[in-house]
Amino acid sequence: MAVCARLCGVGQARGCRRRQQRKGPAEAAGAAAESEPDTDPEEERIEGVPVMARPVGACGASGHGGAGDPGAGLAAGGAGSPVSTCPQPPQPPARCSLLELPPELLVEIFASLPGTDLPSLAQVCTKFRRILNTDTIWRRRCREVLHRYRHILGLWQPDIGPYGGLLNVVVDGLFIIGWMYLPPHDPHVDDPMRFKPLFRIHLMERKSATVECMYGHKGPHNGHIQIVKKDEFSTKCNQTDHHRMSGGRQEEFRTWLREEWGRTLEDIFHEHMQELILMKFIYTSQYDNCLTYRRIYLPPTRPDDLIKPGLFKGTYGSHGLEIVMLSFHGKCAKGTKITGDPNIPAGQQTVEIDLMHRIQLPDVENLRNFNELSRIILEVREQVRQEQQQQQQPEGQEEGPGQAPPSARECPPEPPAYQKPEQPAPAPSWGAEGGGGTEKGLEASGDGPPAAPEPAPSEGGQPFVLPAGVISRNEDYPRTCRMCFYGTGLIAGHGFTSPERTPGVFILFDEDRFGFIWLELKSFSLYSRIKATFQNAEPPSPEAFDEMLKNIQALTT
Repeated sequence: MAVCARLCGVGQARGCRRRQQRKGPAEAAGAAAESEPDTDPEEERIEGVPVMARPVGACGASGHGGAGDPGAGLAAGGAGSPVSTCPQPPQPPARCSLLELPPELLVEIFASLPGTDLPSLAQVCTKFRRILNTDTIWRRRCREVLHRYRHILGLWQPDIGPYGGLLNVVVDGLFIIGWMYLPPHDPHVDDPMRFKPLFRIHLMERKSATVECMYGHKGPHNGHIQIVKKDEFSTKCNQTDHHRMSGGRQEEFRTWLREEWGRTLEDIFHEHMQELILMKFIYTSQYDNCLTYRRIYLPPTRPDDLIKPGLFKGTYGSHGLEIVMLSFHGKCAKGTKITGDPNIPAGQQTVEIDLMHRIQLPDVENLRNFNELSRIILEVREQVRQEQQQQQQPEGQEEGPGQAPPSARECPPEPPAYQKPEQPAPAPSWGAEGGGGTEKGLEASGDGPPAAPEPAPSEGGQPFVLPAGVISRNEDYPRTCRMCFYGTGLIAGHGFTSPERTPGVFILFDEDRFGFIWLELKSFSLYSRIKATFQNAEPPSPEAFDEMLKNIQALTT
């Protein structure tokens, strides 16, 4: 047990034979009197001496005699010494063996030792080895060693121009790993998310941690992480040659295309879509995993939310699937892009839903008529415009009929009224949200998706079908919806030029899926909830979440 005591640095072990051997015969006998037999075979192997368990007399000598036993006097004073009566010495406090401590206390003791010494301590005895298998010890060591990196746990958005992204930094065993979350391949919006590691941090030597870049296909290599401030950090790869492939940029592009889109360039027949894909590869690959990340939070949940807020995958035409954060703000809801594209970059609010203006869709037969849906939406748009004008009247002026109180709307005011054309206006020529504009040629020809059987509406729902002529990347959308609301969608030209909000309708299908019809583009986006669990992503307050939304939007405005 002396070995155990020296390894752990906690007092002296009970029954330590090495200490007894260094003492005189009487002192050794006295120490033996204070000990109990220790029959742990592993301890006998460690010490290499037999267990001592002899009785001790009153004067500290071996034997069975008491104070008047001549044998006891001889043992104490040596041969020929007169027999004398020795006073009873005070008994020293009993010393406790580490093996007799409760496991909870051993966990605390072992957790305070240097992490690199723990493997050696596990070889002392079976009990120590069992205690050292406790996850609590190793997790605490990781937290202490990786203390400087504790602020990077959680969700982050990389600064990759308009494309953005979603990074989740977690503790995984003895590592801290940064996982980049990627949407499934277009247009399979209900498929699970994909993810790949970008960096990892782990302990190599005492009191130090090693950062490794995981980008590329040649395994981990040297990297660096710099914590700029509490809600911002950057990564740098120190060996970017590990990102290169033997076949050059062409092989790198083909590999990236298979991972990003699940297809080859020959499978993509639309020229405009090929240009968008090649543009994204050139833009994103130049960073070589040297990126700056800014913290993002998951939206807070309120009792009166329409559905649980969170992250969703959405279809965006030739841009593929993108990640959108749905959050609720009193009388409106917002869809903020976490990943984006050259038209509407990450950080912008792709859709805004007016929860004060619910839309009652017509029956299925009339819903198939796009002009009928357009008429309904534009009437609501005009009503919203009138209410906004009334709210902006000077104080003291009488309210007009149907005027809502100033607190009825919390979303930003919308642009001037949309003038309904006599005929449905053609989609703008720029590439925009939902696959409109020049992306229309990619979709199948015809007046719309084929008619599907109309199931009986579920409780509280109604049958739903897309109007003729509305384009959808994914025709496997629900045929029953719960409710619909008026909303606006953001469209813009390439490079986020001439952005404007255009009318549309938000369709709530269920707790995990919703859609949006872009009226002016005659296109439909389907969104499906990301069901991954994210830790360390809750905002410290609702105000902190709102501030985060403003910050990421300002970066791309």
